[in-house]
Amino acid sequence: MNTPSKFAGFALGLAAIFGIAVVLGAAIGPTPDAPADHDTHPAGPAASSGPSPDQLPGGLLVSERGYTLQLDTPRVRPGAEVAVGFRILDAAGLPVTRYERSHDKDLHLIVVRRDMAAFQHVHPRRDASGTWRVPLDLSRAGDYRLFADFTPEGGENLTLGADLRVPGNYDAKVLPAPETAVAVDGYTVTLDGAVIPGQASKVTLSVSRNGRPVTDLQPYLGAYGHLVALRAADLAYLHVHPEGEPGDGSTPAGPGITFSLTAPTSGDYRLFLDFQHKGTVRTAEFTVRVTQSNPGAETPPAQVGEQPGHGH
Repeated sequence: MNTPSKFAGFALGLAAIFGIAVVLGAAIGPTPDAPADHDTHPAGPAASSGPSPDQLPGGLLVSERGYTLQLDTPRVRPGAEVAVGFRILDAAGLPVTRYERSHDKDLHLIVVRRDMAAFQHVHPRRDASGTWRVPLDLSRAGDYRLFADFTPEGGENLTLGADLRVPGNYDAKVLPAPETAVAVDGYTVTLDGAVIPGQASKVTLSVSRNGRPVTDLQPYLGAYGHLVALRAADLAYLHVHPEGEPGDGSTPAGPGITFSLTAPTSGDYRLFLDFQHKGTVRTAEFTVRVTQSNPGAETPPAQVGEQPGHGH
């Protein structure tokens, strides 16, 4: 075979190999090192690394799903009745003015100092411009976390969080030890139920007075009690739902109020129960230590508020 013929055959062979490679590449797709089409990537915050906001407990973010909690100011002077204002902004940066009612209110504001020594559950008033205002007891200096729990009209429930600083001498407190009974204004509230991290767990808080069960609790926020749960390590806000409602024909007015609580991880949590009796709302506070259950163990998981290894 002459030289030109050899080169022609070689070129034809290369073309055939290249054609096969193209077909295989189209079938298999790009190699791991090849950049993907930019049009397939989500834009904006959703494209960032880390867990999706939908996987996080509430209150850890100031902005989520296009909504933002905007305080008038991040710093206020201490006082017994400090006027605090804020807005919920939508994705366009405009104040939200239409909400879905939840537990008898358009918005619930939870205020707690970061050492959880000062807790308030209040319901601000909204003006026509979409600004919420409320007087808060900020007589104790420190850093506070504000949680706005709301449902925008046509949307899903959200809890956004923002920090508010109150300057002065900060008398930080140690988290109280876990216990299953606390006293408040002559009432005793006991807590019972096993909490397993990552699972919906039933807890019951029972109210008594002078050693007798209270069976005439009054409705508060559409239930016989309202429970807020915060993770001590980072103040993650947990969604807690009461079982039943007043007037449904099956939910008693005490002494026990049962809730479904999901603790995402092991660790210490602080529970705040608001209940109403004889026209006054009181708050019972508990520290709960949640530990990971051992499926191979023969002993039951620790009771809520119990030190590991301790029984009733």
